[in-house]
Order: sequence, then C-alpha cells, then structure tokens
Amino acid sequence: MDYNFREIERRWQQYWIDHQTYKVTEDRSKPKFYVLDMFPYPSGAGLHVGHPLGYIASDIFSRYKRSQGFNVLHPMGYDAYGLPAEQYAIQTGQHPAITTENNIKRYREQLDKIGFSYDWSREVRTCDPDYYKWTQWAFIRMFHSYYCNQAQQARPIAELTEVFSQQGTRGLDLACNEPMEFTAEEWNARSEKEQQEILMNYRIAYLGDTMVNWCPELGTVLANDEVSEGFSIRGGYPVEQKKMRQWCLRVSAYAQRLLDGLDKVDWTDSLKETQRNWIGRSEGAVMHFKTSQGITFDIFTTRADTIFGVTFMVLAPESELVKELTTGEQREAVEDYISKTKKKTERERIADKSVSGVFSGSYARHPFTGEQLPIWISDYVLAGYGTGAIMAVPAHDSRDYAFARHFNLPIIPLIEGCDISEESFDAKEGIMMNSGFLNGMTVKEAIPAAIDEVEKRGLGYRKINFRLRDAIFSRQRYWGEPFPVYYKDGMPYTLEESELPLELPEVDKYLPTETGEPPLGRAANWHTKEGYPLELNTMPGFAGSSAYYLRYMDPQNDNALVSEDANSYWRNVDLYIGGTEHATGHLVYSRFWNKFLFDLGISCEEEPFKKLVNQGMIQGRSNFVYRIKGTNQFVSLNLKEQYDVTPIHVDVNIVHNDILDIEAFRNWNPEYKTAEFILEDGKYVCGWAIEKMSKSMFNVVNPDDIVEKYGADTLRLYEMFLGPLEQSKPWDTNGIDGVYRFLRRVWNLFYKEGDLSVTDDEPVKEELKSLHKLIKKVSFDIEHFSFNTSVSAFMICANELTSLKCSKRAILSDLIVCLAPFAPHMAEELWHTLGNSTSVCDAQWPVWNEEYLKEDAFPYAISFNGKSRFVLEFPTDATNEEIEKAVLAHPNSQKWIEGKNPKKIIIVPKKIVNVVI
Repeated sequence: MDYNFREIERRWQQYWIDHQTYKVTEDRSKPKFYVLDMFPYPSGAGLHVGHPLGYIASDIFSRYKRSQGFNVLHPMGYDAYGLPAEQYAIQTGQHPAITTENNIKRYREQLDKIGFSYDWSREVRTCDPDYYKWTQWAFIRMFHSYYCNQAQQARPIAELTEVFSQQGTRGLDLACNEPMEFTAEEWNARSEKEQQEILMNYRIAYLGDTMVNWCPELGTVLANDEVSEGFSIRGGYPVEQKKMRQWCLRVSAYAQRLLDGLDKVDWTDSLKETQRNWIGRSEGAVMHFKTSQGITFDIFTTRADTIFGVTFMVLAPESELVKELTTGEQREAVEDYISKTKKKTERERIADKSVSGVFSGSYARHPFTGEQLPIWISDYVLAGYGTGAIMAVPAHDSRDYAFARHFNLPIIPLIEGCDISEESFDAKEGIMMNSGFLNGMTVKEAIPAAIDEVEKRGLGYRKINFRLRDAIFSRQRYWGEPFPVYYKDGMPYTLEESELPLELPEVDKYLPTETGEPPLGRAANWHTKEGYPLELNTMPGFAGSSAYYLRYMDPQNDNALVSEDANSYWRNVDLYIGGTEHATGHLVYSRFWNKFLFDLGISCEEEPFKKLVNQGMIQGRSNFVYRIKGTNQFVSLNLKEQYDVTPIHVDVNIVHNDILDIEAFRNWNPEYKTAEFILEDGKYVCGWAIEKMSKSMFNVVNPDDIVEKYGADTLRLYEMFLGPLEQSKPWDTNGIDGVYRFLRRVWNLFYKEGDLSVTDDEPVKEELKSLHKLIKKVSFDIEHFSFNTSVSAFMICANELTSLKCSKRAILSDLIVCLAPFAPHMAEELWHTLGNSTSVCDAQWPVWNEEYLKEDAFPYAISFNGKSRFVLEFPTDATNEEIEKAVLAHPNSQKWIEGKNPKKIIIVPKKIVNVVI
C-alpha cells in the first residue's frame, strides 16, 4: 500500500468531524490545560505559509498534553472587525459583513486542510451580536465603575455618588482626569447634569478630550501603529494630531497592578521589559513654575536634584499652555510650527532625533534662583507624559543638550569633573556642584534632599508617575461594535443590560455624513424608544479581542460572559502563542480588561495568560529575474554581470530550486509573452533575497499549494523544521522534499512492497534504545518548544529503525504516538492499521525507560602519540587495567609500538586511550 497522503488526510479529517474528536467539555476528573492562539483577522488574501507557524506549534502542544491525560481546551475564532473590510465596502458598496463572512469561509477551509485540533463548536466572531453583546456589557460595567486607589480596585459608581452626598471628596483617593475638591453640600446642590459631568471625571469608561491621530480622508481616528510618517498605512492618506472628545478607558488606573502582575507570569524577559517600559513607572516630584503673566504650571521630574541646571522650559505643542503663553510677536511662528508637528504621531516624534522648536515669547521664574527661564515649544516633549511641560537640564539630558546647542541656550554642569564640551553627561552618580544647598552631596543623596526641600518650601510635592496612557476607545467608523450609549441633555447614559445587544444598523453608505458625523449618523431611527439619540462612534478593534479567551470557556451562555462553573474550571490560559507585535497593544488591554473583570468577581484569575510564547516570522524568499535594460531579454543570474540589468521580482510559485519555469513565466504576465532568455547550462537561474512575505514581492506561498503537492503532515513538520519557533526564518521550499521523504520512510517501516509487514516479535536492545532515546528527546523538546530538533530526532530514529529492519508492533506503536502531534493524519492512519479502534489523539503518551538508554559498552579511539589509529569497544564497567592490557595485546597495536616499551598510557574514560611511545 502506497503513502497516498491526499486520501489519508481527507479520510481522517472527516473522521474527526464525524466523531467530534476535538469537542471538549468540562471534566473535573481530569486536569485542565488551556491552549490559545492569538486569533486572526480574516483578510481577503487568506493564509500564507507564515500564518500557520504558531498554530502548528500550539496544535502540537495541545495534542501532546491530551495524550498526557489533560482535558485540553484549544479553541479558535476570528477578530472580525477591521478597517480593510470597511474600506472595501466604501469602494464597492458591499456590506462588510458579507466580505468578512467570505474571508472567514476561506480561512476555515485553509485551516481545516492543515488538520488542527480546534474545538470549532466554541468558535467566536467579534462581529457576531451574540458575542459583542458581552463587549457592550463590559463597557456598561466600566461606565458604572470608578477606581479606588486606596483599595486598588474598581468599585460601583453608585457607591461613589453616595459618598459624595455624605462627605464630598474629603479623604478620597480616586483615579481621575484631574483632582477635584467639593463638599457634600456643594455636591447635593448641583443639578443632575452637573453631577454627571463630575462623575465623568472618575468613570473607568469616560468621555474625555484627548489628542488623536485624525485622518480626514478615512474619516476616523487611527491608532499609532496605523500611521507612518504622517500618513495612514492603509491608503497613504495624510494624518494630523487633533484634540477630540473621545470615549476612553482608564487603563492608567491599573498601571501599578499591570506592572506587579508581570512578576506572576511566565513570559520572556524581553517581552516583560517591553511592557515595563510601556507602563513606565517613575518616582519624582511635581514642581510649580510661575510665568511672567502670573500663570502657574507644573512639571514632573524624576531628577529634582538637577533643578539648578535648568536654563529653559519646553512645552509640548499640544499643551493648552501654548495658547496662553505665546506672545503676539511670536504667534505666527508658533502657529506655523504647530501645524507642522500635527503631521507626526507620538511614536514618530519619539524616534525622530532632529532638533526643532520655537520660542513662545514668555518666561518662567526659577523657583530657587528667581532667574527668568525662556519658555520654548518643541515636539520632543509629549503632552501625555507628565504634564506636557518640562524643565530642561541640557548639561545632563541628551535631547535638552541638542536643543540648547541648536538654539544657543546656556548649559550649566552640575557634577564635579564632568565634560560637556561634546555631549551631555549622564549624571547618575558623582558629587554635586553649582547646586546651592546640594553642593558636595552625592547624586544619590541629592535626589531625596531636593524633593524634601521642594516640599518644605511649598514648591511642589512627591509623586509616582506612569507613562501608560488611558486607551482611546472611539472610532469614527461603521464596521465595529456600537456603543450601548444614548444622550440626554448632552450627557451620555447607558442602555439597560436587558436591551443588549445593540446591533449594528444598516446604512446607505459607509462614509461620514455630509455634516461630518460618523457613518452611523446615516442610520434610520438610530435612537432609543424614548427618542434619545444613540452614540454614533463605534468601538475600536481591540474591544472584541480583550476578553475573548473568557468567552471560549462558555461560548453558548446567553446569561453571562462566562459562568462561574466554567471559569472556575478553565480559570485562565495555560499557554498563549502569538506575535511580539502585540506587546504594547492587545497584551496590555486584555490584561487591563481581565483585571477589571477580576475586580467584579467575573474572572477568578487576575492574570489571563500564564505562559506566553512568541513565534517568529516566516519571511519570504523572493526570486528575481534580470532584464537587460531597454529590452525584453532576461539574463541568468551568473551571467548578469556582463550586462546592464534591472532586477525584477518574479512569482516564487513558477520557480523551483531557483530554476525558472520559462513557459510559466511567459504566461504569467502579457508583458513577458515574447521574452527571450540568455541561459546557463540550458537553464535560467534566478537570484534570491530574504524579504517580508508580501503580494507586491510575489513571494507569498499559499499553504494550500504545499498541502496539495506534499500533504498537510509534510507542511506541519516542515514549518517546525525550519528553525527555532521564536526566531524569524525564511521560507525555502528547497528543503521540503527531505521532510516528505522522511514520512515515506516512516510509512515503509509498516509496509514492505505494498503489504503490511508489522510483527509481534519482541524488540531487541538496539530497537528499544532508538525508540526510548526518541521518546525522551521529543518529550523534552515539546515542553521547551524546540520543535525543530524534535523533527531531527524523528528522522534519526526512522533511519536507525530502517537500518535495523524493525517492523515490530511494540516499537512502531509508541513511535506513532510520538509522531501524532506533528503528523496527525499519517499517525491516525497507521494507528488504526495496527488494529486500534480509538483515535490516536487519546493514546497514552509513552514514557522513556532510562535502562534502555544505558550503554553496555563504549567505543574508545586508540591513539599512539596523539594520533588516532583504530577503535575498540569496552564494557562500561571495564577497569583501566583491563583496558590497558587489551589495547597492548591487540594485533593492531603491535605495528605502532614496534617492539618498544610504552612510556605511559593515558585513558580518558568512555572516550580515548593514548599510548605514549
């Protein structure tokens, strides 16, 4: 019987569906294990071979844990809201739901072909009203909650209104937009609208004025990662910084808990450090500066000890102080500068090291010396960190130094012996000078002493600051979750939970209205039954992905996001696999969301993802042809230096082992129909390069093509064989034949000349050693995500068993169980061939026996005067004396000793014997 992978894979994929092999329920008799992939956005292009990398890894781990007796939850769904579907709707008029449904169907077909062990009965789609009902529900709960800093917990807003009515703000420590003070009498005297405006200052989901990346052409706010160099990544439209009233989530209130939680999860140090830097905790002081106009503003600094080195102040271009402090003489220059900075995102401003700025015309008074400090405006200061204003210490800050040099501003050194002639001096240690009462102190002593003096003189106060911002939660788009919010007297109120889901309405166009409102402004009857208008913005893409892991636990529950019973069983994700690009987006938002639900008692674990593994990227291996300029003639790679050529990307699917299929090339593009070729050895050899896999570079490889040609099991093994999971590596089909041949070699252990040849004979020592060496290696490798070395181990074992002519059931049965996570279709076929009636998925994972791995004898290299001459094998318990006698007595030794008496014999146990003549 031949290895007919197409028939085998179709048969077992249908078997798994018919027998619901991968359907899972809560089973408290078994330990649980929850494996999750970061679910995909279903794009129109479908999957390329880079996409399944993490999915294959998680599938191997899921199957392995199932064989170990765990009850494994391994679900899949779709992050279905996205700008591409909306843009396509704008261009074609086709509803985004239709586009998304078609894309999902395509993804599902591709995923099914690869043989993943997903429990599809738990599938979720973020655009499904039954799913986003719970996203809306969570938003309502956030709207009706505030964050108590003392309790470090979200609490009901109704509780806060009760406290306000009894004691005002006295004694409260609350997360808020800006500090407020009022008495109970003042609170009770306010109107409902005034009270609602005050509560907005404390809600976890709140309306706030914030700087956003506004794209007029797309008619929406964009996230930082959707913008590059002042243009939208999608469409290339101009983007500007603009202050808008937006829904926000008070993520910043959870900053310390997000930081502390990193110590409780098994993530890579690099990923943890990325999040720590993003959260950006710093301890320092807020200091007050008074301007010549009598306006007082605050700055935050972690280095109060450098106060005597301040020679100028800098405001962020977005700061409200800019308008107040810009003099008439400077107004035109300031406005011109601000219009330019609007085109840059915050990330771009952080990365940009060039110096730019403009003088406001105003001065601030130095709080200690009384000197007049010029107030400048520059885009290297960000509005969202600290107060949006800084005191500049050019001697000891590189960006302040560059600014001072550029604009010829004073630079005062504060550390004895520091050299600031060429660059700023890192003032983390040393003795203070030019610093008044701090002179002679070490830097370590000066920092707290300076803060003490600031507080003593009433010039400011101690503060812990975080870089983490609140999340902007509004998008001016159609294709997204509707907010369960209506407006009464201009103030937002939420729908009753019983009215959820609020479904996305139909509109005649997917563009903003003629008056500039978001697309939902086009919806008919978009108001409550009482006539109050509903919110016109929709939620951002990360809304639906922030708690999807909880919904997988209980996806058909109509009464709760997740039942207490299901949540207490599955608890949280044991293994989460996805890309590093989500480190400061999804992985921050989902942790925040889960902590909020933990405060509400919905989630029983504070951290959602116990272990996180980042898979690398599979890069494209592009191919090139070389056209002689001004002609339609193409020259082969190794001859191109003889001509003036233009390299052109060519579709990798018509290139095989870097040899171009000339006829396919001529048919690929009408332009090349009459192409001529200068060949080498009768072939056209293409050039190649490693680049991002992209349609524009014609280097996208469709997994369907690999499955059709080699089979899904070959694809799975080959993707793992390419290199370590966490590293990026190029796709290169040149090596896939070797993996396919390995699978055929495994098949041939069972079949000889087409007939089943498995016997029930007892295994011999060498066979057991080969098998148990494999079991030990693969078990270790799976636990440590070293899948590439597992594939190598399989190949070695198959070669050894082939050499031993092994066809024994006792050996082959365990071999197949080990192979099943990697190549489930072949494993299922051969498992049933051995007479088993249940799925190989439920076969018990074999345990290696160290006794079989022990060596009875070791080969020794026999050397004379350091040169190896032959090899002898000795028992593991042989003494040095026995080894010496045997070596000297061996016939091969005589010709090297030549009748002489050896001076000494050196024995390195289990390795070498060196006879010194």
